[in-house]
Amino acid sequence: MGLFRLVARMTIGLLFVGHGVQKLFGWFGGGGLAATAAGFESMGLRPGRRNAIFAGAAETAGGLMFAAGAATPVGAAALSGTMISAIKTVHWSNGVWNTKGGYEYNLVLLAAVFGLTENGPGGFSVDAAMGRRRWGTGWALAALAAGAAGAAKTLSTAQDGLDAAGAAEADQQAPREADAPLTATV
Repeated sequence: MGLFRLVARMTIGLLFVGHGVQKLFGWFGGGGLAATAAGFESMGLRPGRRNAIFAGAAETAGGLMFAAGAATPVGAAALSGTMISAIKTVHWSNGVWNTKGGYEYNLVLLAAVFGLTENGPGGFSVDAAMGRRRWGTGWALAALAAGAAGAAKTLSTAQDGLDAAGAAEADQQAPREADAPLTATV
């Protein structure tokens, strides 16, 4: 019936929900929306508030869907988008190993999510109740691609925000023509 798939889905999905509500509401020792937004801003994910809301919502909704085994590839796509974004913005420069702040743990979560997506959520799931016990490799790859596309969009939008913020800051610091001293030209 898939008892251990249920345990794996519930563990992974509900821990993602916990991460999401830490970001959104400050539950379970999280910083809440304001602190998460400030943290995202400091990492260059601008605007921080919008990115914090999207990340928190993706982890919360994706985690709930994954835990319930409901539209499993959609939940997997949401979770993978947050993991790929985290790898790129926080962990990549630290190398692979978690002991050095690397992306090892994120990669393990991605592998587990896609293994469960490919093989299906099992009998104890909403998908199974709707007649879908297994999704297959194509759906797992599509979920990974959707998550990667979402992460790429988030990171490119954040870079656009960073570029705009840098340009605005440079504009504020540069002397304006009207502020320049008048000099006579011969």
